[in-house]
Amino acid sequence: MRQVEKGFGFLRNANEIREMALPKAKEIVSSNPVVVFSKSYCPFCVQVKQLLGQLGVTFKAIELDKESGGSEIQSALAEWTGQRTVPNVFIGGNHIGGCDSTTGLHSQGKLVPLLTSAGAKTA
Repeated sequence: MRQVEKGFGFLRNANEIREMALPKAKEIVSSNPVVVFSKSYCPFCVQVKQLLGQLGVTFKAIELDKESGGSEIQSALAEWTGQRTVPNVFIGGNHIGGCDSTTGLHSQGKLVPLLTSAGAKTA
């Protein structure tokens, strides 16, 4: 009986984490001009973060592989944006996409204006 109670307690906590993941992700996005949901070992994530750094952008990186509830946040992002992969980039509260979308916008000369209009610091 005791093990069952512990099991149900764990499930309740897991459900609470899942339920809070989407509001948490939305709050992070709404309170930062640029957000990169990332994984520390992902080369595409590193590429996007390096690009933003080279552009002199202040951004918030959420390393989902190190964040408590990171997999739940990633699932919530997939539900919200339709994108399950990382990096998952937001500028000015708007979903930009992943590495290809971000670097593509930069190649087209559209990334810096987006960053500027979002209030991100650029060099």
